[in-house]
Amino acid sequence: MATTSSAAEMGTAPAAGPARKVPAPPAGARRGTPTAARRRLILLLCFLILCTVALVSMAAGRYWVPPNEILRILANEATTVFGGEGMLRRTWTDQEATVVLDVRLPRVLLAFLVGGALSLGGACLQALFRNPLVSPDIIGVTAGASFGGVLVLTLGLSGGWMVGGAFGFGLAALAGVLLLGRLGGRDNAMLMIVLGGIVVAAFFNALVSFMTYIADPYSELPSIVHWLLGSIAAASYDKVLTALVPVALGAAVVLALRWRLNVLSLGDDDAAALGVNPQRSRVLLLCAVALMTAGTVAVAGAVGWVGLVVPHLARLWVGPDHRVLLPASLLLGGTYLMLIDTLSRSITSSELPLGILTAIIGAPVFVALLARSQKKGQVS
Repeated sequence: MATTSSAAEMGTAPAAGPARKVPAPPAGARRGTPTAARRRLILLLCFLILCTVALVSMAAGRYWVPPNEILRILANEATTVFGGEGMLRRTWTDQEATVVLDVRLPRVLLAFLVGGALSLGGACLQALFRNPLVSPDIIGVTAGASFGGVLVLTLGLSGGWMVGGAFGFGLAALAGVLLLGRLGGRDNAMLMIVLGGIVVAAFFNALVSFMTYIADPYSELPSIVHWLLGSIAAASYDKVLTALVPVALGAAVVLALRWRLNVLSLGDDDAAALGVNPQRSRVLLLCAVALMTAGTVAVAGAVGWVGLVVPHLARLWVGPDHRVLLPASLLLGGTYLMLIDTLSRSITSSELPLGILTAIIGAPVFVALLARSQKKGQVS
């Protein structure tokens, strides 16, 4: 473009043909001090909302713990961990400390990791496929990881086997989807990946149904059904660490490449002209999303609708610029699942699985979002 402009100023025509016009990035993606300041402010607000909801989640439940005591307990524990001896005057009971540190804090951390990973993965996939109806379920990884978990439960294994089974079959599902995507060639690669995801998900869901059918109805079936509905009732610090590794690795890759999603939204030809390899970037981002999804399924089961609904809510608030949309989706997704988990253990005497509440709440919210977007002409 610079060569063409210089030639025009000199009154001579460029040696080559007319340069192809590359569309400008979206207005929200242009750099500038006000935009950067607004991005920081939005992310700060998302973080403050996350902290507030986390505090409410640790306070609420059948045993109420005052928020001020929660802050004192956490501050005292932090000083102890970093070499101190607990410098705050003790005003809380042993029962309050046990509820906060051993029961609710692991649940809050695990809910943040699971909800944030699913929401971040959904926002990334919606940008890759340029389709607002795409979620981590569409690439078949959730179904593959679910089958791995059900297989482990049926065989009577636990612990590391659960994580390994979910990871292994989740990545196997992604490999199958990518192989099917190659059948469509370069022009139809994205369509074949979507269709391949549907086929792979159907295949693994059939295997899950088969394992459910042959499972012992008294010893194995209840645990399988409960796990498939999604739950973090058995949250522990070990599970938090188990989920942290794949979620942190996948999220680091997606967030590091979030600027490329703005470029990929222009189309493959324009992305290549700007120096981005579309195929390589898609495979890398798909693998990162698969890693995060498999990690969440391994510790919480199949939790649906989070990766579909939350990115839409984030997009309504922060706009389409993926440099701020992806971090906002991560924070809001964790916040959303914290709220869902608090409801699941508070509204009834027996805890409801997360998958039930996310579907009950997510379906009408998503319909409302689609109707709102249709009125504004944003859905074609």
